[in-house]
Amino acid sequence: MTKIRINNILLPISEYLTSEYIENYTKLPHGSIKNFKIVKQSVDARRKNNIHFVFSLIADTDLSPKMQFAENISVFSLPQKPNILPIKKYNNPPIVVGYGPAGIFFFFFLAKYGYNPIIIERGKNVDERTADVEHFLNCGVLNPESNVQFGEGGAGTFSDGKLTTRIGDYRCADVLEILHRFGAPEDILYAAKPHIGTDILKKVVKNIRLETEKLGGKILFNTRLEGINYDSNVKSVFTNKGELPCDVLVLAIGHSSRDTFSMLKNSDIYYENKSFAVGVRIEHPQKFIDMSQYGEAAGHPSLAPAEYYLKYNGENRSCYSFCMCPGGEIIPSASEEKTVVTNGMSNRARNGTYANSGIVVTVSDKDFGVGGGIEFQRLLEQQAFKLGGGNYKAPYQLCGDFFDKKKTINQLNTTYAFGVTGADFSELFPAFITQTLADGLRFFNRKIPGFAGKNVPLIGVESRTSSPIRIVRGEDFQAKDISGLYPCGEGAGYAGGIMSAAVDGIKVAEKIMGN
Repeated sequence: MTKIRINNILLPISEYLTSEYIENYTKLPHGSIKNFKIVKQSVDARRKNNIHFVFSLIADTDLSPKMQFAENISVFSLPQKPNILPIKKYNNPPIVVGYGPAGIFFFFFLAKYGYNPIIIERGKNVDERTADVEHFLNCGVLNPESNVQFGEGGAGTFSDGKLTTRIGDYRCADVLEILHRFGAPEDILYAAKPHIGTDILKKVVKNIRLETEKLGGKILFNTRLEGINYDSNVKSVFTNKGELPCDVLVLAIGHSSRDTFSMLKNSDIYYENKSFAVGVRIEHPQKFIDMSQYGEAAGHPSLAPAEYYLKYNGENRSCYSFCMCPGGEIIPSASEEKTVVTNGMSNRARNGTYANSGIVVTVSDKDFGVGGGIEFQRLLEQQAFKLGGGNYKAPYQLCGDFFDKKKTINQLNTTYAFGVTGADFSELFPAFITQTLADGLRFFNRKIPGFAGKNVPLIGVESRTSSPIRIVRGEDFQAKDISGLYPCGEGAGYAGGIMSAAVDGIKVAEKIMGN
């Protein structure tokens, strides 16, 4: 039996992919495809009168591997992966700070290879965390230690579970396989833009944790890092529940761990400011987005709710769409009291009435001033709380008013749980942000007519796009001048999303094992 890979199989949205269709499309002999596995699926909607699926797959065939195949067909051989071995030994179990994607996969891989790692996570397990988030949404009482940012699964748990990434690392396949094994849908293995959905992702991260505990891992919830004991080597960590000895400490902190960033600075652990982006959330009816992307095919049962990605390159900075959530909602994502932070969330079905996306503008070290990126974020979030009128309402401005530079006074129904208050975003953002945001929105409106129509709402503030700092590490993944300290994942400045953070967690685990 010969394995072949077949690329660029085009399939009309009204048809089904079968062995017979593949044989006819590729002009292979009838009956030669014995079975097949989809490895990639995407939608080509560039021509609205000819929307179709594009598949790549691996098939078993009884044809000779020496046969002359068409250009889009090649004989498939399994990629070779390096052999990972647990080489290094330690006197004390490795400690990981943070149980987001980087921490989850680091924790799993080290437990798998017999290292009995310990996780310290300031937040709660996902069930208790969900209850705290619901209490916040229902009562407006925020738990600073257990919220949309902190707790089992990290910030990604209460988003969309997006698994798109631009990194070309073979470990991405391992991440997807593990997520699928513990409950994620099978289509994440081949979809061009895979996502899990918040409702399912919460179950997946719990299942991975339970298996990791069976493998010898230990997780300490409600345990906050308060200090690190080190000279040239890491010796122990101080937590709100006491001191723990360690030879290896992995900082898989999230992008919102501001008190931890402050502790690191006071401990002379070297980090630097990095660029990120801030802006607003824009919300449209999902049907509008479907029509803009699919035309008359919008609503076809074979097509998922439509997405978009938009980018505008200005003279000094960029404006782009971020974390687009089809059929989702805008969620309050504060981790500090009396601040407003917005983010997007979708469940697996993505069947909500509205779509939303961050529309954000890049900011860099020269924009932050003395307080750095952390204080820059915090001041925006505090001002958003003030402009919203308190009680975690979010400020909003209609696009027409934003362009005309006048305060919005209309009432608005939105998916944001606490409601919104009309505002003037010139009172929220510096002029360099509002100008680039306006230029970007006008550009996007030319790409998708009506995208920035006069009655389209902008809701603020989207401020947690990525970490505002990077903890400097060397090629061995260890922090500058400190043996045994490993900055890791998005919060440390080395990832941007679930996939890249998970991959970074695996890479750090491999280094610690001596590979």
